[in-house]
Amino acid sequence: MALPILRIIGFILGIFLITLAVAMTIPVLTVLALNRTDQIPEFMWSSLITLGCGLLLVLLPRPHHVHLRPRDMYLLTTLSWLIVCCFAALPMVLIQEISHADAFFETMSGITTTGASVLTGLDQASPGLLIWRSLLHWLGGIGFIGMAVAVLPLLRVGGMRLFQTESSDWSEKVMPRTHMVAKYILYIYVFFTLSATFAFYWAGMSIFDAINHAMSAVSTGGFSTSDTSMAHFPEQTHWVAMLFMILGSLPFTLYVATLRGNYSALFKDEQVRGFLIILALISAVLSLWYWLHTQDVSPADAVRIATFNVISIVSTTGFAMGDYTLWGDFAIMLFFYLTFMGGCSGSTSGGLKIFRFQVAYALLRANLRQLIHPRAVIRQHYNGHPLDEDIVRSILTFSFFFTITIAVLALCLAFIGLDFITALTGAATAVCNVGPGLGSIIGPAGNFAPLPDSAKYLLGIGMLLGRLEIITVLVLLTRTFWKH
Repeated sequence: MALPILRIIGFILGIFLITLAVAMTIPVLTVLALNRTDQIPEFMWSSLITLGCGLLLVLLPRPHHVHLRPRDMYLLTTLSWLIVCCFAALPMVLIQEISHADAFFETMSGITTTGASVLTGLDQASPGLLIWRSLLHWLGGIGFIGMAVAVLPLLRVGGMRLFQTESSDWSEKVMPRTHMVAKYILYIYVFFTLSATFAFYWAGMSIFDAINHAMSAVSTGGFSTSDTSMAHFPEQTHWVAMLFMILGSLPFTLYVATLRGNYSALFKDEQVRGFLIILALISAVLSLWYWLHTQDVSPADAVRIATFNVISIVSTTGFAMGDYTLWGDFAIMLFFYLTFMGGCSGSTSGGLKIFRFQVAYALLRANLRQLIHPRAVIRQHYNGHPLDEDIVRSILTFSFFFTITIAVLALCLAFIGLDFITALTGAATAVCNVGPGLGSIIGPAGNFAPLPDSAKYLLGIGMLLGRLEIITVLVLLTRTFWKH
């Protein structure tokens, strides 16, 4: 790859690191505001190191009149996540109680909005560490990519290409200039976060807990300030979390379209309607199952607990509300299936995404009709648009490699000594960016801390692959990509 291209990529990475260095001062201010002094040096040194490296990359001379090609965006996207993760782990690395493997796992889980954790004793943890974990969620949700889409056009780089390599959003443009779309998305993201903070505070959380859970819910991350997650807080907060987990799982470009006057954009979208219908149906089924198979639980509590867990898993947030593995084999199997589903494209959620299931159903229905009427010309449509071969091919390719990635990762985890349930569900929850797995170790009542360091590194790689939707990283491993 040409040196001028690498210098431009380095300049953009420098901007990311400077932003991250500024974000590292927020835990320091939080600790000082709460009259605490713990872990201030760790965050200050981390901020200075990150700032120095960022300034070095920005101040290096960069060539003009050199444009990044689409292939260069794949390298930029992957490097941005890896480098940001490495520097974001510095505060945890400097904290002596946390090992390097734990710091890498926790940071990758945070910035990919997975929500799997290796930390315990969160109720007594330093507020600086807690707010940093939540900030990683918030920055990883849309923050860095949204900022990039806003900044890159000013550098004469196609910002929307970076957004498309990071996510599965292939919706139509809602505005002629992509950096304006990014600014609207960031405004909406901030508005949702502030609204969630006030709603959590009104529902009974402290202002500190409200800020943390607002960033986790809107980014569909799942980190909490308590070892028992949302079960530690009043019932009203559960409904608030459900609302903002759903809002974070819907396409942000449709929010922009709504702000610009297309008030029916959200309700007319097939993906949104399908997502909400699936949530309602599965929540109803599991609410009834939970009520019938659990003693001393009222119908209202059954609906609240079951619906919360369904939304948490489908949106890939991963907030815990009790141990649903105690509900019986049917519930366990259903929750395992829900791990793969995910929210809508162009949202902060992970998983396969709802639109891929809808497109697969449309293809199946068309093929069945073709078998009945072999000579008929059947046109396949989705969301009012014809399904061309590029979309179908990309969906089939991604789905295949998505499944293969989980299978290979699970096999590697089993090879290093993990049991079948932990290996399989751990691989699935990492690649789908959900958080909790199944079993006594990494289930909703468990933690990833007992896993060996090698497993934590493997799962961290799985989280990155899932967040970047596999193909973005795999393309870097081909010989064709590195040919001049």
